[in-house]
Parts: sequence; structure tokens; C-alpha cells
Amino acid sequence: MKYPEIVEFADVLQRRAEFDTIIDVRSEAEFAEDHIAGAINCPVLDNQQRIVVGTMYKQTGSFEAKRLGAALVARNIAQHIETRFLDRPRDWKPLIYCWRGGNRSGAMAHIFARIGWPVAQLNGGYKAYRQHVNHSLMNEIARFQWRVLCGPTGSGKSHLLRSLAAAGAQVLDLEDMAAHRGSVLGSIPDCPQPAQKQFESRIFWQLQQFHPQQLIFVEAESKKIGDIRVPELLMDTIRKAPCIAVQMTIEKRVDLLMQEYAHFILSPASLNQQLDFLTSLYGKEKIAAWRQLATTGELALLVKNLLEQHYDPAYAKSVRRNFAGAATATVIQQHDITESDFTDSARQILDNIA
Repeated sequence: MKYPEIVEFADVLQRRAEFDTIIDVRSEAEFAEDHIAGAINCPVLDNQQRIVVGTMYKQTGSFEAKRLGAALVARNIAQHIETRFLDRPRDWKPLIYCWRGGNRSGAMAHIFARIGWPVAQLNGGYKAYRQHVNHSLMNEIARFQWRVLCGPTGSGKSHLLRSLAAAGAQVLDLEDMAAHRGSVLGSIPDCPQPAQKQFESRIFWQLQQFHPQQLIFVEAESKKIGDIRVPELLMDTIRKAPCIAVQMTIEKRVDLLMQEYAHFILSPASLNQQLDFLTSLYGKEKIAAWRQLATTGELALLVKNLLEQHYDPAYAKSVRRNFAGAATATVIQQHDITESDFTDSARQILDNIA
């Protein structure tokens, strides 16, 4: 076979095990926005270099820009070979892609092929991959049967999802993929949310790991998780699916939320900033009272007030309106918040379904 081999993304899905390394040669910013799962980033033009070459292309001319770009690309490829790939054996088989046109990936693939590595290049690059995700995600979602964990804030749905996964069930943890707990207080410290495209890619790749004859468990979500939108078809699908209602006493829910939101205990000021977003719903007087509880360290009372006065009424209204299976949901009574208790509940769910 002549190398570099040009492959379509649909073939990559079937042949993925053949490729030892998937290399994304786009810039760091392009890679951060989204990339093929498992790819490593080896820019042949970094963020600043892309700007310089692009500016020269517009202001000076294509020949001068290509000449500068070629020198930068060659230098960067050489550095990647010397620092990352010098120990790769003769039969190492990488797959390389760039944005679309193949100039950046083609340069690296050509050099790798001349070295003697059986390299492949993705035809159409990232854009072809993205088109495949957009076109196939609808079909992927429709292939599966779903079960939705419902329950008010703090009832341990995310913990139960993890216990189900540990027990071998298929789980799509949207909040984990979105790096957000799904409420006004749900941002996770030092963990920014992914770009929308990357979130959708995470869903796509997770579905590739699942068997269509087995159920997928997912948590009841709003249309947005923080700043991330749940794909419309997925939202419609889980809203129509049968539900499992997780119930827990409010005292245990407060205990669980105190554990999950410990960062607010350490920083009442940041909690107060988040509470300000509720001013339009409850007015300045109530928010001031809640802020005072945060400032004086009465976090358990604050959490109980937020559950009873904000989260629970909003949840009850939303679940009745949006989740068709909520009225006939199977009830799971979550007695405590230890790992073993969530394991018992997961086993109960799986036993009931079996």
C-alpha cells in the first residue's frame, strides 16, 4: 500500500484499533474547542503562528504567507519528531488530521511516510469528523432504550449513576461531560465547561461504547447544563423515556449537598455571588437573608431553605411538565448517602429491570 493512506472518517470508526496514535495537527485553540476522542495535539502551526501567517496572507500575499508557513511547519514537525516520536518503531501507525484542506496534516503525513511509518491521513480532516457527528448523532440516540433517574436536588442521582456504571450498567452522565452540576450553584471550581462541540463529541464517543440491546441510564436534566445545551433530540428522547424516581429525606439531602458543595463552605463570598442570580425570582430581602446565613456559616440551614423554597418547587413543576414517565415512575428509596447505600440502590434497580 502506498503511504500516506487517505481514509474516510466512517472507516476510522471501523478501523480505530489499527491506529496506534491519532494526531491532531491543528493549533492549541482549535484542539481545545473540540477534537477526536483520544487524539493528541501536535500543532504544525501554533496559535500565534497561525495569526502571523494569516495576516501575511491577507496583507502581503499568498506566496509570501505560504513560504513563511512552510518554514514554520517544517520546523515544528521536526521538533515533534525529535521530542515525541523519535522512539516509535517502524510499524507504528499514526492517523493524522487537520482542519479540512489537508495542507497541515498532509505535510506531516508526507514526512512520516518518507521516514517509513505506515501513516494515514483523514480525508476532510476535523470538518469531515464534525459533519459525521452532526449527521449520525440523531441515529445513535434513536438506537437505544433509555431509563431516566428523576429526583429533587440532592437526592443522589449522580452518585447513583456512578454506582450503576460500577455495576456494569450503561450510563450517560451528562453533568460529568458538561463539567457542571446543573443548577445555579452547579459550577465546579477550577473545572471550566467544555465547548458545545466538545460536549457533543463526548456524547457521540460514549454512545460508540454502548450496546444497543442494553438500557442506558441518564439523569433528568434541563435543556441547559450551565452554559451547555443538551442536544434537542436527546432531550426529547429522555423526556419520553420511563423514569426511576429517587427519594431521600431532606435531612440526608442537606448532608449530601454539604459534602458536594464544600467549596462554598470555604468561600461564602463566592456562594453569595451565585445567590445574587436568584434576586429576580425572590427579591432583595430574601436574598439578603440567605446571604446572611452564608456569611455567618449557617450553611445547613441555608441549604434546607434553598431546597424547600427554590429547588423543590421548581423541580416538581418541571418534572410534571417535561417527563412523561414521572407519574408512573418506579420508586427507589435512598436511605443514606454512603457508597454502600448507593451500591444497594443500583443493585435494586438492575434486579427490578432484569
